[in-house]
Amino acid sequence: MLICIFTGFASGLPLYLLLNLVPAWLKTEGLSLKAIGAFALIQFPYTWKFLWSPFLDRYALPWLGRRRGWMLATQLGLIGAIAWLGRLSPNADLPLVVGLTVVLAFLSATQDIVLDAFRRELLPDVELGLGNAIHVNAYRIAGLVPGSLSLILADHLPWEQVFLITALFMVPGAAMTLMSREPAAAVRAPRTLREAVVEPFHEFFHRHGLREALYVLAFIFLYKLGDSLCTALATPFYLDMGYSKTEIGLIAKNAGLWPSVIGGLLGGLWMVKLGINRALWLFGVVQIVSVLGFAWLAWQGAAPSDPTRLVALAVVIGLEALGVGLGTTAFVAYMARTTHPAYTATQLALFTSLMAMPRTFINATAGALVEALGWFAFFNLCFVLAIPGMLLLFRVAPWDGEPRAQPAPAQP
Repeated sequence: MLICIFTGFASGLPLYLLLNLVPAWLKTEGLSLKAIGAFALIQFPYTWKFLWSPFLDRYALPWLGRRRGWMLATQLGLIGAIAWLGRLSPNADLPLVVGLTVVLAFLSATQDIVLDAFRRELLPDVELGLGNAIHVNAYRIAGLVPGSLSLILADHLPWEQVFLITALFMVPGAAMTLMSREPAAAVRAPRTLREAVVEPFHEFFHRHGLREALYVLAFIFLYKLGDSLCTALATPFYLDMGYSKTEIGLIAKNAGLWPSVIGGLLGGLWMVKLGINRALWLFGVVQIVSVLGFAWLAWQGAAPSDPTRLVALAVVIGLEALGVGLGTTAFVAYMARTTHPAYTATQLALFTSLMAMPRTFINATAGALVEALGWFAFFNLCFVLAIPGMLLLFRVAPWDGEPRAQPAPAQP
């Protein structure tokens, strides 16, 4: 469980640096909002990481083993890239800044591939829920470094020192890599690149059968679709409801982060007793009810802020964050359990990329949907879109159908 804290923190910090610290740095250096917005495109490696995950399954670096070797290489690369970024000037070195942030995103996505595989091979099935809950919450807490601490330091130190200090927060992850042991399941590697590319997909469809495999993939795509679309334009929605930026900032920070963290930890502990299947049902209900909270707020309509309405906003944000914490914990554990031990990196990269697609592509339609439907009808649509993922639980994770054992690795 301690290792899972370090994997989560090392995994989350680079992403939140790209989401929070880099835009603030570019803004203070005088770049236009249009140019800063274009930097969102550098996140594409997180969606397409399954394309190079077979290489990480097939090839091992000549130190520390198949998983830990790649973990250390990407972590050292991230430390260097983050520290180097602060030495550049966005105005004078913009092409180099763009290139380096793309490299940073690629290294971060690659680290995620290996950390996901390492964690799956490290945890027995009974500990998947708790281990993934701890990982996910450490991932979120890592966002406090580039999203809070680094921004505070930027008021007192040059950007070069801010990025260097931020980079040093990756060192504990590298130390964990050196001190931990290679999981026994990571020893057996695919013998050829073709086996690394083809066999993970062949094994998955062969193990489930074509129809059931398609049900599993549909479930991974749909389970968080309604919840993800619901929050795509959360801040503009709060503004339309009459809340000030200060009210949104204060309430979203406190009512959003901590219920999510607490929900994730409680979800992991409950999963030890409930099992992953029942957790997906129960936590999914919390997710879907949280969508109705946004619909209720929209039905109330815009009005001048008062203490009662601030409490209402806190309740809606807190319930949504709790649903995210619970639902994501069970969902990540389910994806990890669904992988075969011989192909964890490639299959997990495929699943997590599929999970990210609604956030990346479908959420782009949120603005058009709101303009056409209005907020209340939009949130009701999100609620309806959350139902198919829940209905698929009857096929992919029935209430009393908890698997008892993970399939053994294929023999060479």
